[in-house]
Amino acid sequence: MHLLKQIANQINEKAKHYEVGKLQIIRKEICGLTKLPSSKLFDQRTVFEHWGWHYGGRRELQFNIGIEGDYLRFGVAFSLECSQSLPSIDVLIPQIARFNEYINEFSEKYADLRMWHYHLERGSDGMPSAIPNELVRKGVFIFLGGKQKLVSIDYSIVLETLDRLLPLYLFTQNVNAARLNTVNSKGFQFKAGCSDKRSNTVASVVEKQLDISLRHNDLQLKLYNELRQIYGDDNVGTEIKVNNGSIDLVVKQGEDYWFYEIKTCSSAKACIRQALGQILEYSYWPNHEQAKKLVIVGEPVATIDEMNYIEFLRMEFNIPVEYLSIKE
Repeated sequence: MHLLKQIANQINEKAKHYEVGKLQIIRKEICGLTKLPSSKLFDQRTVFEHWGWHYGGRRELQFNIGIEGDYLRFGVAFSLECSQSLPSIDVLIPQIARFNEYINEFSEKYADLRMWHYHLERGSDGMPSAIPNELVRKGVFIFLGGKQKLVSIDYSIVLETLDRLLPLYLFTQNVNAARLNTVNSKGFQFKAGCSDKRSNTVASVVEKQLDISLRHNDLQLKLYNELRQIYGDDNVGTEIKVNNGSIDLVVKQGEDYWFYEIKTCSSAKACIRQALGQILEYSYWPNHEQAKKLVIVGEPVATIDEMNYIEFLRMEFNIPVEYLSIKE
């Protein structure tokens, strides 16, 4: 058995404890199939020596693994190479449009991942972004995900990454909210603790300024440490999942919850603009846990006008929103 199949077997075994491990159950539901298309995330029929994808993935945004030199790549991909199972790329074009819609809104959630394409030769790594029209043609391979050294694979990171990409996959498949609730019924579940993320402790000053992901992670960790000292370790958690994303930080106060959304913009106004729709959706979307307090977090100190705007939202619309400035 070649190396990638061994890796796929390890992922399949450990995937039982992750949402993405239910992918084929989800596909049975959303595709209206009469039986499970496969019992595994990565079926041996679609795992080859250097690359593999989930069964059914040729006509979908596919969960994809591959070996590149000394590294394992893992993430999602569009393979626009035509074959017997994909005679035309037309079925993928509306999915690419929905991919772009989702990435334009939630790219910050994937800022630690990298995106690249292959056509005749491999392109360079870039930040997650919408797929340009010129790449939507036969023979192009487009990938979004992470990579690890083959000699030291951390399967928990692999599966956590695939879990984070599952909402993107569902959106590309045009899963409506009602149907999504039937395949992802766990909803809001508070979990204390801070997720382990990349830090910028060894990054240069330029990297600290330019890498949104590093800055976001450092702010999240600082805020977590401050709040757990006030409210206790059992009452503060990060990356709390909801059906259409994850809340940066949640504080539990008895039966009530406070939601915190962190942004790394250069002004409080921009942080508020980016976070407001997101945090309102987390709290007020049907069947979501409704927060007692909504806190938008940014580095800049708010001006008088910015604070007046927040106060207006509270008084005029009865939205329990606040702005908190926090520095690294």
